[in-house]
Amino acid sequence: MNATATAEFQPRRRSAGMRLDEAVRRGSLLTAAGLREYVFARLFHGLVYAQIWEDPEVDMEALEIGPGHHVVAIASGGCNALSYLVADPARVETVDLNPAHIAFNRLKFAALAGLPDHGAFFRFYGHGADPANLDAYERHVRPLLDPQSRAWWEGRTLSGRRRISAFARGLYRTGLLGRFIGWSHAVARLHGVDPRRLLAARTPQEQRRIFDEVLAPLFEKRLVRWATARKSSLFGLGIPPQQYDVLVGGGDMAQVLRARLERLACGFPLADNYFAWQAFGRGYAAGMDGPLPPYLRCENHAALRARVGRISIDNVSVTELLAARPAGSVDRIALLDAQDWMSDAQLDALWREITRTAAPGARVIFRTAAAENLLPGRVDAAVLARWDYREAESRALHARDRSSIYGGFHLHVFRG
Repeated sequence: MNATATAEFQPRRRSAGMRLDEAVRRGSLLTAAGLREYVFARLFHGLVYAQIWEDPEVDMEALEIGPGHHVVAIASGGCNALSYLVADPARVETVDLNPAHIAFNRLKFAALAGLPDHGAFFRFYGHGADPANLDAYERHVRPLLDPQSRAWWEGRTLSGRRRISAFARGLYRTGLLGRFIGWSHAVARLHGVDPRRLLAARTPQEQRRIFDEVLAPLFEKRLVRWATARKSSLFGLGIPPQQYDVLVGGGDMAQVLRARLERLACGFPLADNYFAWQAFGRGYAAGMDGPLPPYLRCENHAALRARVGRISIDNVSVTELLAARPAGSVDRIALLDAQDWMSDAQLDALWREITRTAAPGARVIFRTAAAENLLPGRVDAAVLARWDYREAESRALHARDRSSIYGGFHLHVFRG
């Protein structure tokens, strides 16, 4: 039995709600900005990402994870952190401020440990829409779950369905992002456009033609321009008000999103880009032969199942987790785009802990909505001086990131 999957939530001095509020809320509830932050924080208490939107293969290339390494990562949907196990690290510690993501990841760990083979695991997370998954949950996964995660999955939504039923109905149509993609498809169909048409392309040239002729004109529609001009319209992408401001950069959000979608639609062959399948098809390609994240591939299943006991998740911030670790004990850190949400004080506190706990040659990666590295001028210069920012390498890695939704990818290597 997987000890990670069965470990109970540990009581903490601050609740998950308090941590989320600290991460997101800046203004008074009596102001428009404060009200937006409050609404976003409430939405972020539920499941947001059934699939993470950072490319794990770019992560692994940048991090150079190896045997014996201690990795710390923000979990989100867990795809990347589980994929890191392919590289055989000694330990992967993940954190997330969203309690639903804690339950989501603990279910994923338990499914990897408990389901009998890769076929059953793929049916759960590759297909994610089969009534047989519910029987598999009861027989193989439920016994490995801690009580709080089990209660979350067996709890009911406003529709009256148990949350676990998403695996019978369509996992990747659930969560805040899944519903946002569904809403985007509905708006497209309202204008006579089916985004699935892109998936019929057989060459990069066809992808370009379909985007230019079918998808690009949507961003000139009045409804789309009106909606994207409002910060709340992008809450479904998991973009808080602070990150919206960074992303738009004083420009036109409809055109910013058009450029990001263009790269997703045209920047990589469909046969290699499962992010495009998720965006335009609301799931992975049918069967096991389409593009998949490393943790879902058949050739990696046995190794990941043997190593799943090395991964854990806790409902704390990265700063809190690092503060409890010895100096010089962490080799690799993946921060996703969380720093876009942070104040200068939070950034500085985080990097002080990253630097204190960094082992020789430690590597840190993160993404930003804008292209620029956000650390200079916001983190103490003496702290940053201990890190080598690999700017050229970061740009090359960003160019290979198939998710295509971020402005920048950044790699820092510890100098000592």
